[in-house]
Amino acid sequence: MNNSIPRIVRRANRIRRLRPEQIQQSYRCFSCSIRHAQQQTPRPDESPRTTHFGFETVAESLKQSKVAEVFSSVASSYDTMNDLMSLGIHRLWKDHFVSSINPGLNPLIHTPSPSSSSTSAPTDPLRILDIAGGTGDIAFRILDYTTTIHNDSTSHVTVADINPSMLSEGQKRASKSPYANTGRIDFIEANAEQLSTIPSNSIDIYTVAFGIRNFTSIPTALREAHRVLKPGGLFACLEFSKVQNPVFDAVYKRWSFGAIPLIGQVVAGDRDSYQYLVESIERFPKQEEFSRMIGEAGFLIPGGGGKEGEKGGWEDLSGGIAAIHKGIKPAGSGIAAVGGGSV
Repeated sequence: MNNSIPRIVRRANRIRRLRPEQIQQSYRCFSCSIRHAQQQTPRPDESPRTTHFGFETVAESLKQSKVAEVFSSVASSYDTMNDLMSLGIHRLWKDHFVSSINPGLNPLIHTPSPSSSSTSAPTDPLRILDIAGGTGDIAFRILDYTTTIHNDSTSHVTVADINPSMLSEGQKRASKSPYANTGRIDFIEANAEQLSTIPSNSIDIYTVAFGIRNFTSIPTALREAHRVLKPGGLFACLEFSKVQNPVFDAVYKRWSFGAIPLIGQVVAGDRDSYQYLVESIERFPKQEEFSRMIGEAGFLIPGGGGKEGEKGGWEDLSGGIAAIHKGIKPAGSGIAAVGGGSV
């Protein structure tokens, strides 16, 4: 005890000899060390947000890059694989999808006469945004429909896709199509969840076919679709869905999980990408749930959002293998719904 007293006295003398700025500097260093330690220690509520990549759970920040890898891998064989996987039925689904939207303007019908004061029908060319439409499969169908059915040679389609490889395939097709150099179609690289280059209230019809299930946040993409559409504009989605008949569902799943990855391996040399595509279909919400999500994004559901066949909430195709969902952005005062959308 007696030996410790001199040591304490010596330490006290050393502290008294320190200049004020030395004490302040030591305090600052100690404070910085504490703050650094606090920053390095993650809080329990700061764990990364997760989502699904097929049956795998991944951080939201990783899904976009993983999906990009899939579609970069399958881009060159995408349309061929669609034919093989669906036995060509996807072409009928897409044709029916476009027909149900009924896009296009017929100037002979919609243009008011000079003596008419009617403004109930639109006369400007439609602006159509096709999201996740890289290869142009839906866009070319829309242009064909507007031209042949409505004699409309002015409506314009913007194809947006997050994947440059898919867009490249679409641009190649466009350069060889009747619409090359017409100004009726263009391609942009864009994220459906953040369409920063698309102004609000600027799009008449928003379409997405077999793409929305790959988005990191479907609710975010739906809200963005609502933002860019004009009041009265149409949201239309074609996506794989849930088969209603239990026996047919069992057969369909056997085909999906057994045959499709094998076809991907043989034809495209890529089993894993097609395994993911099958799993992403299985993970996608049921018809009722997806219809509810569209309504929660601010859209009016045609027919009140009831079951298919009762109130028109959606339309099942091939027993529910795929389904068409639609929503209408509520129109403002004096603004009529646009396009020939049959909803």
